[in-house]
Amino acid sequence: MPRPYVLISAPRPELEAQARHLADHAQRAGWTLTRLDPGVWLGTPGGGERVVVRMGPWRLIGRVIPRRAPRITASETDPHRFEHGLLARFWGAYVGVRVGTCGATALLRDVGGGLDCVIWDDAGLTLAASAPPAWLKPGRAGWRIAWPRVGAALHDPLSVWDDLLLDGPVAVGPGALQPLPLTQPPIRLWRPIDVARRSAQPATTPAEAAACLRESLDEAVEGLAAASPDLAAEVSGGLDSSLVAGSLRAVGAPVRLWLNLYTDNPDGDERAYAEALADHLGFPLRTLRHSGGAVTPERLAAVSGGFRPGLNALDPAHDALWAARLRQAGATAVMTGRGGDSILVQAATGDIVTDLWRARGPMALFHPALPRLAALNEVSIWNLVAQARSWRPRAAATAIRAAPFVSAPRPRSSSSPWLQPDSAALGPAKALQIAGVLDGVGRQSPSPCDDAVEILAPLLSQPVIETCLALPAWILAGDRDRALARLAFADRLPDLIRLRRSKGHMTSVYGRMLAAGLPRLRPWLLDGVLAREGLIDRSRAEAALTPEVLAWRGGYGEIMITLALEAWARHWSLRLAE
Repeated sequence: MPRPYVLISAPRPELEAQARHLADHAQRAGWTLTRLDPGVWLGTPGGGERVVVRMGPWRLIGRVIPRRAPRITASETDPHRFEHGLLARFWGAYVGVRVGTCGATALLRDVGGGLDCVIWDDAGLTLAASAPPAWLKPGRAGWRIAWPRVGAALHDPLSVWDDLLLDGPVAVGPGALQPLPLTQPPIRLWRPIDVARRSAQPATTPAEAAACLRESLDEAVEGLAAASPDLAAEVSGGLDSSLVAGSLRAVGAPVRLWLNLYTDNPDGDERAYAEALADHLGFPLRTLRHSGGAVTPERLAAVSGGFRPGLNALDPAHDALWAARLRQAGATAVMTGRGGDSILVQAATGDIVTDLWRARGPMALFHPALPRLAALNEVSIWNLVAQARSWRPRAAATAIRAAPFVSAPRPRSSSSPWLQPDSAALGPAKALQIAGVLDGVGRQSPSPCDDAVEILAPLLSQPVIETCLALPAWILAGDRDRALARLAFADRLPDLIRLRRSKGHMTSVYGRMLAAGLPRLRPWLLDGVLAREGLIDRSRAEAALTPEVLAWRGGYGEIMITLALEAWARHWSLRLAE
């Protein structure tokens, strides 16, 4: 995550003195203020001015990387042709500010969503920030917690990446432009559905698709590595981080530390795979044991002060270990394989056949992957075809269930503009891919590890997202999970990883962390704000949150999400009362 920022804009000349006063207040709190234009100030924590890239009327804040071969589809009559071209030519993690004669007139967020942008009005001023700094008092701006949206997030965590759980501020979505003042609606300049529609009638062979995928990942890795000279790399032993490691070696990026984290449980010990990759690519591997540790209210509170719940920071023990080792190595950024499961289509389910049938009709029966997909799903080919023929479009849903004690009403459909019925019409596998991309993009939110290093996810970069969305799900998945990626990077992977059928996971570790913290977490949740607002059933939670029930039922993920939302709601209940 790039350094946080705050923008202060005075939309009228008579408000400039008020804006300067707020800027002075930020400086006294240790922030550095830069005047972008008359009436517009940019603040960043700590010393040193932030680099700002000028593009016509826009000022781009954050990491800005040029595309190798931009694809510009805007027409000559498009009123936002310049902005469409900007999003096509540059990627990274940035927020754009368009300035007028007095103050900011619009804000723009990059497609990858690597830097958040939340806007609000405060006593006539327009403010925007990636995270709420302590020196700002948002309570005076009339903010309040939107409890119905909190209830919806308990069922559908994807919703937190679009709608804020606060009434008052407005979040700018990835690839969207927000005109100012905020009375004007946002303009969605980039939508995954527009890119994904190109997948419906592909003129691409698997070999051509593999070349495109390889080129896009190498472009993303090279661009991120060039902007982060003191680089470390995660080597989990899984396919996704292995692809990134292969690209790092291919582009010649210098890496200070290749790091693998393992657990005492065999499910979380991937050292054999990581070591095979290190031998194949020729780099020195360091391993680090995950020490576990209890989930506590204090650890949850420490990651709950942002605009959005800390769903990206639910393993503080992992973050602490990584932060310490990366600091020791002198790294300022770590490159990960985050997001690969979704964008590369990990699930080789019958939904792949449904997408194929919708595109090709009865000709799908001759696709060479069909017998293998039927075998993987333990059904006949005719069952898959019957499923495909009977399928009807519906909005994509999260794969995560709500905790069994959630009493908030379940939302009928997702509120995300990325997940509306028009995206579902492309087929269930493509709709699920889009939902996964949304989740991955949203999870680039801050975590404790960000305090030490910047976390880079090239598989969630714009070049890779656009390449994969434009490819049909059946080409990406093939006859097994992420088949195209295995083909595209076959020479960079040892057979132990390329042909691997299993997948490591940390479920048992998270279960132990949750169980260890249960004596304190249980009363904390039962007497918390979610119970007070009627969003969870206290008696059912009391029965469910016992070591015996947890060991029998599992469901650690949905419980952790509930705990994260409780911590966030507690923080903002107190902050808004100040």
